[in-house]
Amino acid sequence: MDMQRLHEILSTVWVVWFVLLFTGILAWVLRPGSREAASQHATIPLRDSQP
Repeated sequence: MDMQRLHEILSTVWVVWFVLLFTGILAWVLRPGSREAASQHATIPLRDSQP
């Protein structure tokens, strides 16, 4: 196996891995129970800090 063939295989594996990772993150964020947590996280910068 030469370096060119190895590069082609690893490039394909990387793209497939990235698509699976992106799809998993998207499914995690858009799951039905995440709305409440997302709204709580969205207000973090607006909360008063406690000294």
